[in-house]
Amino acid sequence: MSTRFLLALFLFSFCFIISFSHALNNGFSVELIHRDSPKSPLYQATENRYQRVVNAARRSINRANHFYKDSLIDTPKSTVIPDKGEYLMTYSVGTPPFKVYGIADTGSDIIWLQCEPCKQCYKQTTPMFNPSKSSSYKNLPCSSILCQSVRDTSCNEQNSCQYSITYGDQSHSQGDLSVETLTLESTTGRPVSFPKTVIGCGTDNTVSFQGASSGIVGLGGGPSSLITQLGSSIDGKFSYCLLPLLLGSNTVESTTTSKLNFGDVAVVSGDGVVSTPIVKKDPSVFYYLTLEAFSVGNKRVEFGGSSNGGEGNIIIDSGTTLTLLPSDVYTNLESAVVESVKLERVDDPNQTFGLCYSVTSNGYDFPLITAHFKGADVKLHSLSTFVPIADGIVCLAFTSSQIGAIFGNLAQQNLLVGYDLKQKTVSFKPMDCTKV
Repeated sequence: MSTRFLLALFLFSFCFIISFSHALNNGFSVELIHRDSPKSPLYQATENRYQRVVNAARRSINRANHFYKDSLIDTPKSTVIPDKGEYLMTYSVGTPPFKVYGIADTGSDIIWLQCEPCKQCYKQTTPMFNPSKSSSYKNLPCSSILCQSVRDTSCNEQNSCQYSITYGDQSHSQGDLSVETLTLESTTGRPVSFPKTVIGCGTDNTVSFQGASSGIVGLGGGPSSLITQLGSSIDGKFSYCLLPLLLGSNTVESTTTSKLNFGDVAVVSGDGVVSTPIVKKDPSVFYYLTLEAFSVGNKRVEFGGSSNGGEGNIIIDSGTTLTLLPSDVYTNLESAVVESVKLERVDDPNQTFGLCYSVTSNGYDFPLITAHFKGADVKLHSLSTFVPIADGIVCLAFTSSQIGAIFGNLAQQNLLVGYDLKQKTVSFKPMDCTKV
């Protein structure tokens, strides 16, 4: 199964404003800015908190549908979903450093950005990188191992390596595959530079997204992703703690940022930590876990009875908003919730969520839902499992999917989630992410 057409689900998913820098004892932390935060260039002041929840939910469903549908056909393409991302990432390239925004994508394994002189580029509202002004920029020759490690490369007349990505809607990015210094700013303010990072310098780009973003930053498990390229310097470790920005009357407007950690500071340890294995599957860009069951209070809902059961049956993704489940698992989970929640059921006026309730006050005690991963029971409190979508209406933040399972970012709120790619584990620790 090709990585290219699986880009769709996550293309606009893990969009961080991230300033990587400052090494702290072989580790550093960066800032994550949600697209709906006032600090984000995508912030829409005219939207209320309910509209933001509904829009994010719709993006989840659209990404999943396109992602899995195209993944059934073995072609080097993927669908670009025309929705904007969930988080933006800032980083710098070149010498001297040139700051750009990138869509941080956990489902991609290449870093590319628009470059001058651009033959055909989408409308970018921020300045565009000019490699001729950088002393550290270097095109890769076709004979280089790095060129041969990236899919869909070719040679031009100057024997320079060319990359080409074509998406399912015929959007594309093409240009020079290069090495360049990539610089990240940490929350302590001191930059950390990573020389000879492989990037794509795109001069022919037609994509669905426009605005501040200059391209894509791959954070997946593929060979040319940022995570893989930083491998030894971060010891294969990264973690994040996502703020509950979509919930509550005040949190959605908060200028507090989430954090993305690398290296030693990304280690998740201490009381309450549980860990589950990462399952190696194709395509390697995604992080697959094994989900055995859910519990709603004391009622257990098995995952293994589904045709999607077995090892590596769910993808963990920090960008997809909702948690998507096979239809039989979702039906059983919904039934267990209905049995436990003694509130009046109502229809979702947006026709997005399957199970909604009328709530007259904020004091209703929704049941604890536990996700039973292999070796790790992760408790999901109501903040992470029920979302307000209108005045007096709260909905279950899970949805049915005919084509796959994804553990989304609402379920991961107020959890410190750590990836250890050497140990091949993902760890969870309950955490107030506003205090990390």
